[in-house]
Amino acid sequence: MAVLVTGATGFLGSHIARKLVEKGEKVKILLRKSSKTANIDNLEAERIYGDVTDLDSFKSAIKGCDTLFHTAGFVSFRKKDHQKMQDINVGGTINAMKAALDAGVSKVVYTSSVAAIGVDPDGGIANEETKYTLESEGITYLNTKYHGEKEALKFVKDGLPLVIVNPSVVIGPGDIYLSSTAFIQWYCKKKFPGYMDGTMNIVDVEDVADGHLLAAEKGKIGQRYILANTDLTINELFDMLQRLTGISRPKMKIPYTFAFITAYLVERILGFSFPNYSTMDVDSVKLSKYKWFVDSSKAERELGYKKSNIEESVNKTVDWFKENGYL
Repeated sequence: MAVLVTGATGFLGSHIARKLVEKGEKVKILLRKSSKTANIDNLEAERIYGDVTDLDSFKSAIKGCDTLFHTAGFVSFRKKDHQKMQDINVGGTINAMKAALDAGVSKVVYTSSVAAIGVDPDGGIANEETKYTLESEGITYLNTKYHGEKEALKFVKDGLPLVIVNPSVVIGPGDIYLSSTAFIQWYCKKKFPGYMDGTMNIVDVEDVADGHLLAAEKGKIGQRYILANTDLTINELFDMLQRLTGISRPKMKIPYTFAFITAYLVERILGFSFPNYSTMDVDSVKLSKYKWFVDSSKAERELGYKKSNIEESVNKTVDWFKENGYL
């Protein structure tokens, strides 16, 4: 039997697919004809052309598979991408679960995000039991990941052997779409005019890929597992980037109100668009109000999930940017 991986041309999905091939698994990849294939050009895997938003192509791709890694998703904090996120992160997830249930697979590992968990309402550290309370903020990426999870879990009641993993902000080599590493590129290019009070948790892509394979092997049906590493304030993040890269960090602290008004003007009035995590859009500014600290101890305890040295992960990210013309 084979393993189907969606999103394998992207950042995380390509690392998962490569690890599966290295294990000797027969791997099938569902991809669009328009997808960039640099991450999988040398990978021994069967290509099936289709789209996660098309249920028929999903059903065709999953034939003969006993495991599904549904990593396909779309990350953006830009208003122009709101409908695309709904179609992929919610609609594509429903299609994946329907196809997997009909095919009778033995395990589905669904890539969600800590975005679907949200933040601890008391300002502490969030875990898998934290109740999502951010829907009213209207941040479309967060809401589509949350609703994608809700839709996926409905299929467990019908017998789908589903395990959910919730990575934090993934860094490392291979992010050809700049889906989650753009903030490091922007830092190295000195494009941040200042810093805000925000927080984030960053994690190595190799660790997250390993966590997916562990979830397929050891994850409990209907459970979710946070895959994370290091909690940092933006101030601490910039201090670390300065130390590791030798590039001077921005010194000016930008007040929230000023950042929000500026982002609204730039994005919603003038219509400019910037890479993810540039903090130049309204949703990114909204995120800065919250404490995005998370606890991965459940995955460590139940799956055997391990965390790399995060400074080495940053160095690998910067080296890859340089080697591939992003810097």
